[in-house]
Amino acid sequence: MSWEEGRGRGAGEADLGTMRYPTRALVELAAIRENVRLIRETAGGAEVMAMVKADGYGHGAAAVAGAALAGGAGRIGVAYVEEALALREAGVGVPVMAMVCTRGDEYGRAVAAGVDLGVGGLRLLEEVAEAAVDAGRAARVHLAVDTGMTREGANAQGWPELVERALKAQASGRVEIVGIWSHLACADEPGHPSVAAQARVFREAVELAERAGVRPEVRHLANSAAALYLPETRWDLVRPGIAIYGLHPAPGLPDPGLRPAMTVVSQIAFTKRAAAGSGVSYGHAYTTPRDANVALVPAGYADGVPRNGGGVLELLAGGARRRIAGRVCMDQFVVDLGDDVVEEGDEVVLFGPGDRGEPTAQDWAEALGTISYEVVTRIGGRVPRTHLD
Repeated sequence: MSWEEGRGRGAGEADLGTMRYPTRALVELAAIRENVRLIRETAGGAEVMAMVKADGYGHGAAAVAGAALAGGAGRIGVAYVEEALALREAGVGVPVMAMVCTRGDEYGRAVAAGVDLGVGGLRLLEEVAEAAVDAGRAARVHLAVDTGMTREGANAQGWPELVERALKAQASGRVEIVGIWSHLACADEPGHPSVAAQARVFREAVELAERAGVRPEVRHLANSAAALYLPETRWDLVRPGIAIYGLHPAPGLPDPGLRPAMTVVSQIAFTKRAAAGSGVSYGHAYTTPRDANVALVPAGYADGVPRNGGGVLELLAGGARRRIAGRVCMDQFVVDLGDDVVEEGDEVVLFGPGDRGEPTAQDWAEALGTISYEVVTRIGGRVPRTHLD
């Protein structure tokens, strides 16, 4: 089975034949494929590097990579070298880029495996070039320029020397300059002055490098929001992350038609009748305002339900949205049902695409004052990921 056709379990997924947790994350691979196709069409002729860092934003990196490739992505991106090597071991053969390279990384293994490396400093360039000598092949590097995010990459003062040193390393056969890249700070706010400023600095950096003799395969700047809404930033390659999982990268802008891929479900573990004035969970932050049926859901902050979600997060139970009552515990939380009745074992939907009226990851993010990225990536490692095709 090819990676363009494949399915698989993520790093945190259990074998459901031998182990079953009450809370599960269901991942629609078809949604990921279609999201990537939509991004490709929107980005015109730009190639797509699908970002699957952090175990595919919690969705399962290997399975997501396969679905993204089937949807038309040509490359895969991750944060760390070990993530890239794990994908190589899983059979992903297309170019894979590790963007955050740190001291102690196994550059020799990465170079030998043909992993592309993001390089934004002279020390790192030299270490990667030395590893290439040991590996017996040129290291594939993408030179990173800091265009104004003050994160990875060489700034305007350091960029000319980084380019010069990289060209010398390329001439010696130790390095192949595959790409030039940077990252936008405010792409989710089109019209923000930093976008135009960063785009200008990136263009100038590319022009300087190309005048010096760099001939990269790809020049890339655009993340999800830029790929969808900022055509002037797309260059040769776009790097969608959150968008391939169907989550809106800029919720204030028009819906591009993405479909959320993850649905998190649990079940009713226990129900009982509680008298009016009963304190619920730790600290009695919630008391029942009247006699009520209460239900226990076996999911907690160890599974990715935030502890501060009590009183603000909703879920779908018994055909209606319910709010978590009281503090979320490590492994469980309580729902006040009023006079409604549910059965033990009934399914509960924490969040999903919203098809049945359940909250979405974006709903949770807004209730918590955060972003959907955090909601999906914090789903715990003991929660099995089930990939549906």
